Amino acid sequence: MPRAGLTTDRVVAEAADLADETGFEAVTVSALARRLGVRDASLYTHVRNLQDLRFRVALLAGGELIEEIAQAVAGRAGKEALAAFAGAYRAYALRHPGRYAATQIRVDQALVADSPALRRTAEITYGMLRAYGLAEPDLTDAVRLLRATFHGYCALEASGGFGAPRDVRASWDKAVDALHVALENWPRAEGAGEEDGDADGDADGDAERQGTAG
Repeated sequence: MPRAGLTTDRVVAEAADLADETGFEAVTVSALARRLGVRDASLYTHVRNLQDLRFRVALLAGGELIEEIAQAVAGRAGKEALAAFAGAYRAYALRHPGRYAATQIRVDQALVADSPALRRTAEITYGMLRAYGLAEPDLTDAVRLLRATFHGYCALEASGGFGAPRDVRASWDKAVDALHVALENWPRAEGAGEEDGDADGDADGDAERQGTAG
């Protein structure tokens, strides 16, 4: 019998909190059971195994991240939207390191196929970039550039990888400015726009790692 008051949502939320406190790789069924004061077996009523638990944490975190991004970019376009998107992304990554790490794993397609968070991530990210006049295949290339820049910067910042005295926030702002210039002057591919039908599919495929939908 499942313990009273213990639900799948609570199990996953506690696992996400544990990830922030101890690191995503330190999340195990045994560690979570100790946190909740139950036996390991009690958790298998709610999750199939450790991989399933980590997938669910990734989906939870991805949903939280895109919700914060959506609120930040609402009513904005162009550089303002890009800066708001970037700022919300960085804030979440630094505030929730374990949850953020979860968003970078490759998630089981059976779980993400009908994920509203995944679709919303693709819609918001691609919608912001379409405001720059981009179409496929340039859209996907631009999404990958944003993801690589945001993730790389946040990972280095979180690990203390920037040793120069220059303020890291100032450098971040310059990076966002540079991305805006790059997007405004994107080297458009020949025939761009002819592959628009692939936009959602490519977004969904790359968004298995939900950091930026790409």
